[in-house]
Amino acid sequence: MSAPLASLFDLTGRVGLVCGGSRGLGLQAAEALGEYGAVIALIARKEAELNDAVAHLAALGISAYPFIADLSSCDAADGIVKRIMAQFGRIDVLVNNAGATLGAPAEEYPHGGWNKVFNLNVTSLFMLTKAVAREAFLPQGKGAVINVASIGGQLGHHLWRGGTIDYNTAKGAIINMTRALGAEWGPKNIRVNALAPGLFVSRMTALTLIEHGARLIEQTPLGKLGNESDLKGSVLLLASDAGGHITGQVLVIDGGTSII
Repeated sequence: MSAPLASLFDLTGRVGLVCGGSRGLGLQAAEALGEYGAVIALIARKEAELNDAVAHLAALGISAYPFIADLSSCDAADGIVKRIMAQFGRIDVLVNNAGATLGAPAEEYPHGGWNKVFNLNVTSLFMLTKAVAREAFLPQGKGAVINVASIGGQLGHHLWRGGTIDYNTAKGAIINMTRALGAEWGPKNIRVNALAPGLFVSRMTALTLIEHGARLIEQTPLGKLGNESDLKGSVLLLASDAGGHITGQVLVIDGGTSII
């Protein structure tokens, strides 16, 4: 007999590690996991924002703990994962949300900027995922990774917006990393999936929305930008046993922008 549907979404007793979790989509992911019972380990660089996020989650009745780390450092992943494992003894869900973009015309893009974007968006993401798999998922025999990619990783350049070659290329790399890890780790009961959001209201998108928000809404079939809860259901599905037969997939959450 199959388990009751509600129980498939239950995360009680599990630990969710959310990287880039102090605001925006990362905080929304933390809310989703915590609302369904997970204890949350939040990673971010800025202590004040991290503490504010933990207080925000506590006000919602969610147990969350701050871990300050700069994941752009190659050595940071192993140390932070060991600290989290020492405190909780397990990690069940990893949400990779840390990222950055600079933006410039392709023919003028600075070498240093390219390396910075790829180091944080791609290399650091992989190093953290590898560390979590080695220290937690493989010994436990189970785990779920959710990479926050973007529809920018599946699309080309918008002709009427500034150059985004760094962001598009990095997010495309994350999407294919998701597929590759899903194939390699599937036999080990580790599921790896990605979310590809469209434009959500956030600090990172603030300038874009000031300049192009109205036009972007006009070109979105659902007629709105992503809001403070539009990512939650997808995170919960991919993190929980309800998504137990889903791996290597990319779930687009863009209000239909990419279908027209």
